[in-house]
Amino acid sequence: MKFGGHVMASLLATACGRSVLAFVPASSRLVAKQFNSAAAKSVSDARFHSVASISNASTRLFSAVAEKGTAAAAAEEEEEELPTNESDMDLLKLRHTSAHVMAMAVQQTFPEAQTTIGPWIDNGFYYDFYFPETTDEETGEVIPSRKLTDADLKMVKKAMDKIISKNYPITREEVSREEARKRIEELGEPFKLEILDSIKTEPITIYGIGDEWWDLCAGPHVESTGQLPKKAIDLQSVAGAYWRGDENREMLQRIYATAWKDPQQLKTYKKRMEEAKKRDHRMLGKKLDLFSIQEDAGGGLVFWHPKGSAVRLKIEDFWKSEHIEKGYDLVYSPHIANLELWKTSGHFDFYKEGMFDQMDVENEVYQIKPMNCPFHCLMYKDSIRSYRDLPFRWAELGTVYRYERSGTLHGLFRVRGFTQDDAHIFCLPEQLQSEIVDVLKLTQSILTRFGFNKYELMVSTRPDKSVGSDKIWDDATAALVGALDELGWEYGKDEGGGAFYGPKIDLKIKDAIGRTWQCSTVQCDFNLPERFGLEYVSAEGTKEVPIMVHRAIFGSLERFFGILIENCAGDLPFWLAPTQMKLLPVTDSVKDYCDEVAAKANKMGLRVEVDRGNERLAKQIRNAEQGRIPVMAVVGVKEMEQGTLAVRSRKEGDLGSFNVDDLLSELKRCDNAAEEMTKMGEVPTKDEEN
Repeated sequence: MKFGGHVMASLLATACGRSVLAFVPASSRLVAKQFNSAAAKSVSDARFHSVASISNASTRLFSAVAEKGTAAAAAEEEEEELPTNESDMDLLKLRHTSAHVMAMAVQQTFPEAQTTIGPWIDNGFYYDFYFPETTDEETGEVIPSRKLTDADLKMVKKAMDKIISKNYPITREEVSREEARKRIEELGEPFKLEILDSIKTEPITIYGIGDEWWDLCAGPHVESTGQLPKKAIDLQSVAGAYWRGDENREMLQRIYATAWKDPQQLKTYKKRMEEAKKRDHRMLGKKLDLFSIQEDAGGGLVFWHPKGSAVRLKIEDFWKSEHIEKGYDLVYSPHIANLELWKTSGHFDFYKEGMFDQMDVENEVYQIKPMNCPFHCLMYKDSIRSYRDLPFRWAELGTVYRYERSGTLHGLFRVRGFTQDDAHIFCLPEQLQSEIVDVLKLTQSILTRFGFNKYELMVSTRPDKSVGSDKIWDDATAALVGALDELGWEYGKDEGGGAFYGPKIDLKIKDAIGRTWQCSTVQCDFNLPERFGLEYVSAEGTKEVPIMVHRAIFGSLERFFGILIENCAGDLPFWLAPTQMKLLPVTDSVKDYCDEVAAKANKMGLRVEVDRGNERLAKQIRNAEQGRIPVMAVVGVKEMEQGTLAVRSRKEGDLGSFNVDDLLSELKRCDNAAEEMTKMGEVPTKDEEN
């Protein structure tokens, strides 16, 4: 779905450099080769004169490639839209049944394998297996546990295809807990016994593949194995995983697989995954010198390098200005607090495993914070509040710390220290819907600025275990749904998927290659106000409990930055680029002039650098291209004498010659408006060129 009526096709191009598709890798290399050749020839002919002719000579080359690129971009837009588990129940069933079929195939191929769990995931499914040591019956030799290989996966896939071809019926059976235990013990599946013990509801449901194989399962599934498309299922990789995520338990082997409704969808998915490898934020972060994870300091801790910090500052400044404009107050809170605070909030009871160990401070126990919300509750409680004061909207870019096992860490996507773009709203019940509408509008405004205008929304309702009265749950859920209806936004419902403390809206953004990412959330909370004894004095003079709303737009700066890098393939839009323009001096005699221009630009709030190397112009241009710098200005003696710059855009090609003040003014306008530099300057004629 797209953002309201405000979305134009140009938004994504503006914010994330969609037009960079005009310079697809192969074509880009061709153009660079021809451009550099032209540049080198011109420099050798007139090393110390105007370089406008270089720009003019290259314009035709770039415009030719742009036409091919436009066609490529159009083809990409027409690429098949892949379904999701949320949008297509048939796909979800297909994946769930495929996981069962794979588990059956593994045990047929390797009888010693023990099964554990096999859920569906965003792009397919996985199943975890335990391979115990075995003993050779003839020699008594102990055989080490099997380590699955790519060749093993091919054998498993062949076994899966045979199971699918036999078209076994998928059966559902309800049994007592005692009967389920008896059957599991007969099979010798110890992990299934643990799963059975964790199931609190009855009767126990079992799904079988004919009379050949069965598993504890709640469903859903297809009707028979013959409904699975063999050529749309692919076993991808094997990874290690501890049972129950506990490093003190058995190490399992997890087979990841993808499954789709037809071979074309699988082909499209694989194509996207190849593109995703090229966009990996870990690789681009290192290549562009944006950030690093320093293992000497510890895993999951992000070091923001100068260039990455420049981008982060722009993100933070924009976030703050948008919030202040929309009536939020910015707050700051400590990084640690007495453990009693976390006991009051319930975090110590509910999230202890995700918290770092406590520290002793003068015989008191302190805890580094995993969340910001208890601090905001204390600030609210610091004064007597009246209904006239509400709503309070408090926003904080608060850094929190959560314990993550080393095996789960992943670049910027899964870290141990991160900054949440947190905000909490304390409001009256009758204000709730209008506040949620404003939150959603703000979310739209901010995400669109970064080029994200397609998303999926889900409303999650009351789970079985929850706090709060029926009325407050019904009213809050009605407010969430009412806000979405008021805006005319489409959404799905996850019945029973809310948090124990309140219903919520979750928003997933869709990136340039069709992947979805969970970012924004709006959650009602009936728990913390009660726990902290938050009150306001009503119009009738009675003390009432306010409704608290948790909301985040990015989720965390680190994760959002990783998503942004991958969405743009490292080609950040002009307003976010660490270096917005690079001045390329043709000769040392113009470097002082370049320094003056850069100083003037930086004073205006632009990020402009001078190439300090001694390379030939062609190499300077190539370096700037590889650094994803959006604007370059070639400077020769003529430019210095006339007070001009010969400008070239990475995404638009050569833009001609500009007076320095005019150029800087236009760049500042583009920076403020989050637009790319497209304005044309004076382009030399053939007579001037000669």
